[in-house]
Amino acid sequence: MIKITLKDNSILEVEENLTVLEIAKKISEGLARMATVAEIDGEVVDLRTVVNKDCTLNILTFDSSLDGKKAYWHTTSHIMAQAIKRLYPEIKLAIGPSIDNGFYYDFDTKVAFTPEMLEAIEKEMKKIIKEDLPIERFELPRKEALELMKDEPYKVELINDLPEGETISFYKQGEFTDLCAGPHLTSTGKVKAVKLLSSSGAYWRGDEKNKMLQRIYGISFPKASQLDEYINMIEKKKKRDHRKLGKELDLFFFDETAPGMAYWMPKGFTLMNTLIEFWRKEHKKRGYQEFSGPQLNSSVLWKTSGHWDHYKEDMFVLTDADGNEQALKPMNCPNSIKIYQTKLRSYKDLPLRFNDVDVIHRNEKSGQLNGLFRVRMFRQDDSHNYVTEEQIGSEIKDIVEIADKMYKVFGLEYKLSLSTRPDDFMGEIETWNRAEEDLKKVLTDICGGEDKFSINEGDGAFYGPKIDITMKDCLGREWQMGTVQLDFQLPQRFNLHYIDKDGNKKTPIMIHRAIFGSFDRFIGIITEHFAGAFPTWLAPVQVRVLPISDSHKEYAEKLKKEFEENEIRVEIDEREEKIGYKIREAQLQKIPYMLIIGDKEVEANAVGVRSRKDGDIGAMPIADFIEKIKEEERTFAK
Repeated sequence: MIKITLKDNSILEVEENLTVLEIAKKISEGLARMATVAEIDGEVVDLRTVVNKDCTLNILTFDSSLDGKKAYWHTTSHIMAQAIKRLYPEIKLAIGPSIDNGFYYDFDTKVAFTPEMLEAIEKEMKKIIKEDLPIERFELPRKEALELMKDEPYKVELINDLPEGETISFYKQGEFTDLCAGPHLTSTGKVKAVKLLSSSGAYWRGDEKNKMLQRIYGISFPKASQLDEYINMIEKKKKRDHRKLGKELDLFFFDETAPGMAYWMPKGFTLMNTLIEFWRKEHKKRGYQEFSGPQLNSSVLWKTSGHWDHYKEDMFVLTDADGNEQALKPMNCPNSIKIYQTKLRSYKDLPLRFNDVDVIHRNEKSGQLNGLFRVRMFRQDDSHNYVTEEQIGSEIKDIVEIADKMYKVFGLEYKLSLSTRPDDFMGEIETWNRAEEDLKKVLTDICGGEDKFSINEGDGAFYGPKIDITMKDCLGREWQMGTVQLDFQLPQRFNLHYIDKDGNKKTPIMIHRAIFGSFDRFIGIITEHFAGAFPTWLAPVQVRVLPISDSHKEYAEKLKKEFEENEIRVEIDEREEKIGYKIREAQLQKIPYMLIIGDKEVEANAVGVRSRKDGDIGAMPIADFIEKIKEEERTFAK
């Protein structure tokens, strides 16, 4: 008999060589029916895995974890590939992984997939699901694996890329076999509801130098009701797509002349500057000092920092007129260090907080670009704080307080997690262990216990562990936003010092931190979060004045001047259109307030106020309306 430690720490004794599924049935027949995969000692495995030793076992379902969902979606991607091979046997298979929100599969085909083709593929998938084909896993030696996949050139390439001695595994369902590491469900019938969502081009292995393939995205669920909810969410998301709204609201656009780099329109840049000004005020009152550094730095700087070895492939590298290597900065930390080095620092200077909003560049692959969410040029809401070891806890608490204030202003929920030492870490393990313990203590204090935050093993920066701030938007999507990175390495590499109270030289600790992550991406997120209807304090245009006729334009100009003197962002619609048309246009532009100007308003020295949210409010003295706007701005800042 062997001992199985379950999720609730209870011990289950079973005979050796049972599969995970057989053990799940001993726990609960219902759990076994819902199970997708399991964790044995933290490793995700198939339900068909044989257990022959004492271990911890966690049975995963679709609803219990992302790993449970991913096995479900990965299986569905194989069902899609099987359907395509049935319908279009000449098409070649590439890869078909699960992703955080569904699955995709890449295919080599001469013809792009049409909506009609997707409909036919989906229909065939439902047949395969109904057939309830058992899914079997097997392994082959390299020679036999290559022979099995000889008609699939992309699979052959993947097999040849595997190191000698690597396990080469396959999954078979009916007549269809695919090269795959798994894990998978036990049969195709476990998938209940499926929908193919879209198709697009994708380079093989994400490299634009490789052949362009055709990718199909899809989603699946254990219940039809879950699929219906998801489709409704997708429709809602389409309406809120920041790329669509960016064009409609004259905020920003992208052009082939600068892939991955937004053109910010005047209204969009007003939005950007308003957000930056909010950020500046919050930091200035907490003792932050803003600086700006060069866009282009010598490779010497990046080699000293370690970025050249760990990050060069993501940098734009060029050679200057003298033959020296330069790089557009992908991050601001080395420039902040150069500011620190301008003079000898004392312990009395610490904490020393240098923040900046400089533009940075990252050489993202074209296939990974995604509106404002993934770009090559953006403004980072950066700061690098220099502290003594004793100040780490209080400084990080202050940073989390800033994040809490900023997220709540936008009505955004968030959670904290700890990311630990990656494989390509820099420095001594002892230093890393100390840094991770420091962060664990701070998080335990902030969150109210070690069980109140998650740990992302191996997901830290190469120079230090970090606290990640994950935010949830109105569509339920989670975003990696802020980060607080504890760095003992760069201060040592750059030989940074401060003089302690005894007159001795000591090395400061560096805290890298961002709240929004990047202003560009954050604007993309909140554009979708608010569906373009930004709160009054943030809206690029807060008020649009709508004169009914030409005779009212002079009064409208007077109002515009008075509003501008009160720092209210305003514009006039002077077009010779009916007032109803002007109102509808202002509503479509999602402007918070429309002021209707006719004879009555001119005579009363007032404005007819219409709210984007509440409709017609009625006539109001100018001073009262200005105070209304000011009060809304004061409310957000509390």
